[in-house]
Amino acid sequence: MTITHEEFQARAKEFLQANAVPHSQPPVEWTEESLVAECRRFHQALADADLGGITYPVEYGGLGLDKGYLEVFNQELSRYQAPLVPAAISHGMCLPVMNDFGTDEQKARHQARIIRCDELWCQMFSEPGAGSDVASLATRAIRDGDQWVLNGQKVWTSGAQYCEYGLCVARTDPAQPKHRGLSMFIVDLSLPGVDIRPLRQINGSSHFNEIYLTDVSVGHDCLVGGEGNGWNVAVAMLMYERVAIGAGGSGAMSRSMGSAKLITEARQRGRDDDPVVRDAIADLYIRERIQKFIGMRIRQAVESGKAPGPEGSIAKLNAAILSRRASDVAIELAGPSGQAWNAKDEDADEWANAVIGAPAMAIAGGTNEVQRNIIGERVLGLPKEPDPFKGQPWEEVPRS
Repeated sequence: MTITHEEFQARAKEFLQANAVPHSQPPVEWTEESLVAECRRFHQALADADLGGITYPVEYGGLGLDKGYLEVFNQELSRYQAPLVPAAISHGMCLPVMNDFGTDEQKARHQARIIRCDELWCQMFSEPGAGSDVASLATRAIRDGDQWVLNGQKVWTSGAQYCEYGLCVARTDPAQPKHRGLSMFIVDLSLPGVDIRPLRQINGSSHFNEIYLTDVSVGHDCLVGGEGNGWNVAVAMLMYERVAIGAGGSGAMSRSMGSAKLITEARQRGRDDDPVVRDAIADLYIRERIQKFIGMRIRQAVESGKAPGPEGSIAKLNAAILSRRASDVAIELAGPSGQAWNAKDEDADEWANAVIGAPAMAIAGGTNEVQRNIIGERVLGLPKEPDPFKGQPWEEVPRS
């Protein structure tokens, strides 16, 4: 495709005007079911308008353009409410990993369908006994001819209830140290033996799931990155995840409870002259600006062809801290109305949801403690935490 940035921007603006709602208008109210349907519709329309898969190869459903065009599109998109959340993992993590590690056959089979949201994907990493230390996972995959048989349990799998496929990391060689004997598999979530169960959150929603795998048989052609290379694939996916969470702006609270929203609320509640409130919102605004600059730096590095690195952990950690600070300011402003409200007021619970939802940012994509370890080791050059079982076969390491 031959097109200038200006022409591409005009095309993006025209599309978004017809298919999305500006942030200047009232928030769009979607149920989970309608949001997923709208997400699919939106991305299918994007692809039909030659705006989907901007940086991905043409032969696999993309446009084959450089990342500068993606930045142009994202700048226009930032002005609109769009139903993107259900595809955040599918597009932000699974798609780039498929592009980096998938075989030509896998890309031809899936990549265009992921871009169009004909297929939504999730990632199947964490387990009850392997949360922060994903490499200690126990889900097994045993070779049986040209098939692999998977058994185990995954947990905290976002969006699995509406996804068609998952990328699942499993142990294929327990005689190897924990980081080596892993492989990544494409798992069709409609296969016999896949049991998806929702996990109810404190706010009543169920975005996460636990998945039980019982004698789930997948073909050898479902290996992504080759046998035994699962840890490298997983690390790449985690880096993409942290970049997606941390480099997208000023964190999850940026629009729902960011400084602009809180300034408006402070004025409406007559507290805009309160020096404590003003100081807290000013501090929040500064931190939001810093987060935006971190995001810009990461996106520029990616645009220059660099793979996501430990800087994604800096953005992810800062986004989690920012979300918590924003929710603290929000609930202080709300006062008693943040804890008890008129049942007929459909919007009053946003304050409580902001507070009880903010801690999730410190867990999703790796805990704050994990991010600090990565920053300490890979950015500051500090020594790693001691591991008395380093290099030992996974099957010989004691587990609870």
